[in-house]
Amino acid sequence: MAHHEHGTMDSSAQQRTFEGFVRFMTWSAVLTILVLVFLALTNA
Repeated sequence: MAHHEHGTMDSSAQQRTFEGFVRFMTWSAVLTILVLVFLALTNA
């Protein structure tokens, strides 16, 4: 088994994935809120 030194792992791919996930969820929440506001305004 290879020797692992704590704190040496390259986590840039995980950071980019997490940032993309947060961006996607933020836009999804904004879109959902806008749709709900639209439905409330049109008495749907």
